[in-house]
Amino acid sequence: MSMAQIKVYGLGEHLNPLKAQLSQVIHSVMVDVVGLPENKKFQRYFPMSTDDFLFPSDRSAGYTVIEISMFEGRTDQVKRELIQQLFTRINEQLKLSPNDVEITLFETPRSHWGIRGLPGDELDLSYKVEV
Repeated sequence: MSMAQIKVYGLGEHLNPLKAQLSQVIHSVMVDVVGLPENKKFQRYFPMSTDDFLFPSDRSAGYTVIEISMFEGRTDQVKRELIQQLFTRINEQLKLSPNDVEITLFETPRSHWGIRGLPGDELDLSYKVEV
């Protein structure tokens, strides 16, 4: 059962070599901050060409966009900590400047998710979403 779906966009020449390590960093933050179970890793990577990934000139070729869709229910404090920890760990472990990373959180009611043949609000969860 998923409580977060993550999409990562960047220029292919910069994103592809970082995917494995970036995946570990993102997942560790999701586990540590929002309580995502260790075995619930749902990530998709979208390496783009320069023709398909346009961004402002004050960003480098390492510019990376992270979109996280998750059940609603987390406090603003937890969401701020999630964003801050992503910036910090990505910078520390991958040397990507916070200026080159953008993070968007999308929260939706559980009833708006369809998972394993059921609406999300009908699933019996083995973990806590309201943190």
